[in-house]
Amino acid sequence: MALSSTQTVRQLATEIPNATRVFEKLGIDYCCGGGKSLEAACAQVKVPVTEVLRTLEQGSVPGEAAATPDFSQASLSELVSYIVSRHHGYVKQEIPRLEKLLSKVVSVHGRNHVELVAIQRVFAALAAELTSHMMKEEMVLFPYVTQMEQALESGKRAPRAPFGTVGNPVHMMEMEHEDAGNALKELRSLTSDYTPPPDACFSYNTLFAALKEFETDLHQHIHLENNILFPRAVALEQQPA
Repeated sequence: MALSSTQTVRQLATEIPNATRVFEKLGIDYCCGGGKSLEAACAQVKVPVTEVLRTLEQGSVPGEAAATPDFSQASLSELVSYIVSRHHGYVKQEIPRLEKLLSKVVSVHGRNHVELVAIQRVFAALAAELTSHMMKEEMVLFPYVTQMEQALESGKRAPRAPFGTVGNPVHMMEMEHEDAGNALKELRSLTSDYTPPPDACFSYNTLFAALKEFETDLHQHIHLENNILFPRAVALEQQPA
């Protein structure tokens, strides 16, 4: 495949094996900022676009694990199931763990590292928003997408959407993803790119490592929804029965 710096980050993230790992490693926003051209995205993080194109053409990042499964051709039901089990499950598991770690680290180090209080505040707001966000997806949007796909595959009309058109909740979810992305950027700034201070204890180091993993997972989570699930769901709704 011929790659170009004028292609959007979203196009490359969905078409190139392991592209999201390349972008993650370089700090390129491929979820909420996926509409930018690769050239613009590289300029924003000050990395040479020629080097990024070369890495993408090679199809991998040295030392990285295997790529996330390719869902561009999978059914929407399969993608929804993967998002809920893999990413929603991870978020639900990690939120209470990180909240406990934050409380412990703040209680011990908060006096000497006042930024920890801000980190705790930002994470609490992010956790509350994600909890509400995932509930709306699991209870309303995802079941409708699955039912719509099943109906159209069997030659029937899609069920009546309680929200008018699937584009309405999709737009709301994308706005909430933008808020989550901004919170992640604030956490990265407050933690100095998740770099613990010299006096960090084991729990402090564990906290920052866990926050970094949480960021990576949420980036991939949002990418699968914004760049693959949502556009395909909108396109499916527009197909005649």
